[in-house]
Order: sequence, then structure tokens, then C-alpha cells
Amino acid sequence: IYTHAWCLPGKRSFGLGEGNRKVVDMAFIAGATVASRASSVDTRSVCASRSSVFTARRAVVPGHATRRASGSVRMGAPAEKASLATGEMIEAPGAKNSPHHTGCKIGVEVSDVMAKKGIKRPVIIGVAADSGCGKSTFLRRVLNIFGAEITNAHTPQGEFITVICLDDYHIHDRAGRRDAMVTALDEVANNFELMASQVKALKEGKSILKPIYNHDTGEQDPPELVEPNHLIVIEGLHPIYDNDVMEQLDLSVYMDVSNEVKLSWKIQRDMAERGHTLENILASIESRKPDFEKFVDPQKKKADIVLNILPTKLVPDDDENKFLRVQMIQRDSADFEKVSIFDEGSTIDWVPCGKKLACSYPGIKFHYGPDTYYGEDVTMLEMDGVVEKLEEMIYVESHLNSTGTKFYGEMTQQLLKNPKAPGSTNGTGLCQVLIALKMREVYEKCTGNKVIPGSD
Repeated sequence: IYTHAWCLPGKRSFGLGEGNRKVVDMAFIAGATVASRASSVDTRSVCASRSSVFTARRAVVPGHATRRASGSVRMGAPAEKASLATGEMIEAPGAKNSPHHTGCKIGVEVSDVMAKKGIKRPVIIGVAADSGCGKSTFLRRVLNIFGAEITNAHTPQGEFITVICLDDYHIHDRAGRRDAMVTALDEVANNFELMASQVKALKEGKSILKPIYNHDTGEQDPPELVEPNHLIVIEGLHPIYDNDVMEQLDLSVYMDVSNEVKLSWKIQRDMAERGHTLENILASIESRKPDFEKFVDPQKKKADIVLNILPTKLVPDDDENKFLRVQMIQRDSADFEKVSIFDEGSTIDWVPCGKKLACSYPGIKFHYGPDTYYGEDVTMLEMDGVVEKLEEMIYVESHLNSTGTKFYGEMTQQLLKNPKAPGSTNGTGLCQVLIALKMREVYEKCTGNKVIPGSD
């Protein structure tokens, strides 16, 4: 039996009502379809690909829906707090490592949410980046790819995706770091034992009471309840740093911005928007640099995908870094199909036809081919320069292979959904969309579910 649904336009938060939810083991969220035949938990680290496909007009998550008299299904607004019983909870390993984390717990049994939402097993993806590297824009693209929406809360949660900021696992509050003379980047300033135990619990389908670091006050707030979900993104400074945390990841992404570009961005933002002096900006960057290079930057060596933002090679003296060269570095050992141009495995430098892809100064150039990255075999895709009309990226899309798109033009459609987002007209937007598509590919492979885009 197939049901039909539509989304509510203009809603920031999106969720299911509390009414009669069971409609043939299916439910609807905005923008993509997820089909499932089981609700059992599979915590194996190796993803097994299984077929379980059907189509519907809008997005489907197994297990929840509100039936209307017409036979269609409409979504309701999400509850501000979880309303489902979480069962017995015990102190989480690592909770005693900080007085701020003493109330943090993990569930003893698998949460009822798993069955009620039809979650086969939660998929965990880590996104590592320094501040100001574009995580927010990237995560908006991820939500678009999955057709999901999340609440505007400290820990954004939706019917399909939950996003956890790992700053919550800082051992000290702001004053405590100052007294201890450590930065938030330092490994000793983060509770990796608690982080690992709670990420593991979520992957096992258990609820957690996790800490909250309040960026506005610089203090720790009381713990909050987070339930397992179909897809959980953990983002921040250290999702790939600790081996116990990394073992729980189904995919790891590192967003890297070169020092030259990062400096240009920070100067433009802080001088223009915040009135900071150049001397103060440089001093701030230098004070963070040792810990960044020691504790954050090395994670890119272990990441499955690296988004690398560099100065252009098309303009010799672009001191302001107005133009960018962006690389999508794909580890060959990672379990997803690698994006290629024209001929997989070849080395290709391509300047697209100017009649088919309008480009203003300095033009546009692509590079693709096998490479090595910190001693690992990788597949490199690079875009240098800018494109004038995003809709013409369909020409580029037609020459890309193994993108993970569901239909011709989906990649270009996703770019057009955020036309004014930072990096949309250079390789940043292209690579962000391609990485988001790979996240969807990994989710499908891990669960056997198929995410099918809606008609919009």
C-alpha cells in the first residue's frame, strides 16, 4: 500500500505529529524517500548493501505518520523535547572525568525510538573542521540532499537527522580553560572517553543524556536527552582524533582551508564586520596555530574525504584570494564509489567549452586523477576558478561519473538550492554537494534503505 504526502512550506522545524502514526510501516519527512523492511539494530562496523526500494512522492521514514481521511499523510511540528520513554539509564563511561559531566548517562537497552521510527541501525558520520571553514553551509547542503529538516535547538534533531556539536564535550568551561591555560583545541581539554561512549551508545540504538557547552555564556548547561536517529552527524574540532570515536564512524570528512585563504577570510570578516585591527587578528591566529597543527590538522590524514580549499593557480598574484582552487580528495580504501571525470583512473586536465559553460575572469579548469595524500592512495577531483551561471553546471555534471545522483541534473539542482551560499560559484559548492551525495550513498549502503528525492 502506498500513501501520499506533502511538506509544509516555510517551516524551519519539521517533525511528526503525536496522532495515529502507523501507516504500513511508512512515514513522511520533507524531500526524500526512505524505504525499510526492518527495525532491528545492526551494530556491525561493516556495511552490508541490501535492496529495499520503493518510490513515493515525498520523503518516507519507516514507522511514523499521521493518517488523514483522504488517505494521505501530513507532517506535524516536532516536539521541543523528546516525548518517548527512554528506559533505564546508567552513568556513561567518562562522566566522572569532569565535574561538568557528572549527569551524563547512556541507556541500558535499545530505545523504543528505534522501532517507532523504523531505524534499522543509526549511521554515524564525522565532519571535522576548524571554526570558520564552512561547516554550517555544508550541513545545509546535507539536509537538502536527504530532504530533511531539523529543529533550531542546541542539538538540532529532526525525524531523520541529528547533528551533535562536539564542543559539548569540552572538559572545562571558558573560565576553566583560562585558569588551566589550555585552548579548546588541546586534547586534554576534551572528554574523549565520554564522547566515545555516547557515540557508541547512539550507534547501538540507545538514548543518551549528553553535556551542553553554552557558547553564549561559556558555561556548561544541564545535560540534554538525545535519542538515536537514522543519521547522526557529529561535527566539530575532533571527530576523527580519538580512535575509539573514529571506530564508530561510517564515514569521515575533513574540511581543510589553507593558511593563506583562512587568513584572508578572517581579515575580511573581522576587520569589516567586527572592527578588529590587523595586529589583533594576526595575534589571534598565531595563538591558536600550535594547537591547531598538533590536535586538529592531523585528522585529515585519517579522513575518508578531504575538502581542501587552496589559492587559485589561474591568477599569479591573487593576494586577497578572491579566486579559489578546491579539491575533493577521496581515499581509495574508503567504501564508496569515487567521483571521476570522463574516464575513471585516467589523469585529466579539462578546460570546459566556453560556449557551454560561461565563465568570467579568470576562467575555470578541472583536474582529475589518481594521487597520493600523506602516503595513502587517493582519487583527486579539483576545480579552479569560478562559474557565472550555476544552471550551466549541468554541462559539468554530464561529464562526471559515480556522483551518487538519483537523476540527471540532481547535482546542479542542489547547487541552485543555495545560490548565494559562500563558495557556490567556485569549487567549494560543487565539492560540498558531491560529498553530501557520498554521505547519502554510504547511508544507503549501511542500512539497505533507499533515499529517493522528492519531485520538487
